[in-house]
Amino acid sequence: MNKTVVVLWLCSAAYLLLGSVQAAAQDSLNVTVVGRLYNYWDQAHDVAISGNYAYVADGQAGLHVVDVSNPDNPVEVGCCDTPGLAHGVTVSENYAYIADMEAGLRVVNVADPASPVEVGHHKTSGSVYAVAVSGNYVYLADSDMGMRVLSVSDPAHPAEVGHIDSLDRGRDVAVSGDFAYLANGTKGLWVASIANPAHPVVVGHCPLRAANRLAVSSGYAYVAGGNTGFRVVNVADPAHPVEVGYYEVTELVRDVAVFGDYAYLADNSEGIRVMDIAIPAIPVEVGRYDTPGCALGVAVSGSYAYVADSNPGLRVIDVNNPNNPTEVAHCVNAGYANNVTLAGNYAYISGDDAGLRIVDVTNPAYPIEVGHFNTPGDANGVAISGGYAYVPAWDAGLRVVDVSNPANPVEVGCYDTPGHACGVAVSGSYVYVADRLEGLRIVSVSDPAHPVEVGYYDTPGYAWDVVVFGTYAYVADGSSGLRIVDVSDPGHPVDVGYNDRIYARQMAISGHRAFVAADQAGLMVMDITDPADPKQVSYYDPHRGLTWGVAVSDSLVFLADWFLGISVIDVFCPTGPRLVGCFKTPGLAHDVVVSGNLVYVADKYHFEIFTCSQVR
Repeated sequence: MNKTVVVLWLCSAAYLLLGSVQAAAQDSLNVTVVGRLYNYWDQAHDVAISGNYAYVADGQAGLHVVDVSNPDNPVEVGCCDTPGLAHGVTVSENYAYIADMEAGLRVVNVADPASPVEVGHHKTSGSVYAVAVSGNYVYLADSDMGMRVLSVSDPAHPAEVGHIDSLDRGRDVAVSGDFAYLANGTKGLWVASIANPAHPVVVGHCPLRAANRLAVSSGYAYVAGGNTGFRVVNVADPAHPVEVGYYEVTELVRDVAVFGDYAYLADNSEGIRVMDIAIPAIPVEVGRYDTPGCALGVAVSGSYAYVADSNPGLRVIDVNNPNNPTEVAHCVNAGYANNVTLAGNYAYISGDDAGLRIVDVTNPAYPIEVGHFNTPGDANGVAISGGYAYVPAWDAGLRVVDVSNPANPVEVGCYDTPGHACGVAVSGSYVYVADRLEGLRIVSVSDPAHPVEVGYYDTPGYAWDVVVFGTYAYVADGSSGLRIVDVSDPGHPVDVGYNDRIYARQMAISGHRAFVAADQAGLMVMDITDPADPKQVSYYDPHRGLTWGVAVSDSLVFLADWFLGISVIDVFCPTGPRLVGCFKTPGLAHDVVVSGNLVYVADKYHFEIFTCSQVR
């Protein structure tokens, strides 16, 4: 073998190995967040009300802060992602205390609800399910390590001062006076004296088949007992707690809140139940509202119940009439960001069933949504030309939206393609649609109000994306690889070349190179000098990734990967691509575009803007 070839091959291999090692070793390199829009909602587990704000523990998405000063129009104002699974939350003065499961206790400063910031934490050796606050002390229900007592006199440095190891399987904790009440799953309800927080002592126990959450009010503990229903325990004598009443349900009672003479039960898929507890020993159901998700947590303030409803987020229920609870508003994720395109000072984001969203990015640090159009099908991409947005809307075909006024986008035309429209490109008076099983469709938009198909090429695979460069359309055709189609006559497209030895999800073209997002295989670098014979010249395999989006700027390629976030690849030497920057995004990165030193990312439930000036 020629020695020069051997050296080049070794250099390429070394570059690839270096990039893979760097990517595996860190979550960020030479890429910095500038701005973000749309806060991801995961599964709302718990909610606490303080003043005009609802604080939602939202699983993997951490803490959401929602302004509920007008309950009919709740508005999310801030969020703070936690490292674990936010399962419980309580608020005291300017701090939110979050039970973050295996990540322990997280202390978040919420003095400015719009900018919550973590200031302290304490990691236990178990999983923290719930948290209660009394004075300068925090009480944790730890699944494996019992009840832990922490001093938070300095919230930035919570310190354990006491514990009861014997009370494992901790699911919830409530504090009333000098006593802590613990729901300990199948071990029932326990009562501990906390007169001296450094030396808590068990004083009473009430056996219950299940105790998951609880609320304590006026000498009674009201217990959410999962599939054993709603249990009422008299704790007037903390040393001798006694069950005095119950109410059976067909679902799982996940949480309970008490307000006045009523208890509000979060009853999983059955929604919210309202119980009259004027006589605690004889609880009576008087009302119910079936929320759209699984009611996992509930808090009550005034005439409203705030429900942590799993995936559908926070629901606001008017309970002024307990016999007829009614939802008045909700606060959930804005949509699903799967594709982004830039035009002027605006980013155009497609979001599946969230349609087309228009964001002003004049100030990249503070992107602002200014317009929205709800497409009839799932929006899977967007191309902008001459004041129009062309949106492939899956089974609703191609939608033509007038965006001359970004604040008021209006649909003016449509063409129902025969397949599932999922990719789009515009060149001159023609729109090129990647239509999945129906291949490439070519549509004349000389009259945007009346788009007309003029030609098509039925690719052998699944057409995911299309890029038009010169007189050629480059189609990412899934397992059938890269297809190159001559569209010099749009009415008669002709297949001129292909490479089916790669998987093609999306691509970017620069000069004589095609950079292909190849799903699990990462990045493929293709030489397209001869359109009839496109050749692979190198690749970059990020390992354990799923690369869906790609953009190119000068000698840098930017990859959007579901699991790895953003990767920046130097392709100055096309045969030896190497990693020079990365950032592990909080969502699932689907698409990326670049303008100057700014990188714009559609990250599932987020839209994010990054700078990569350090690699320029």
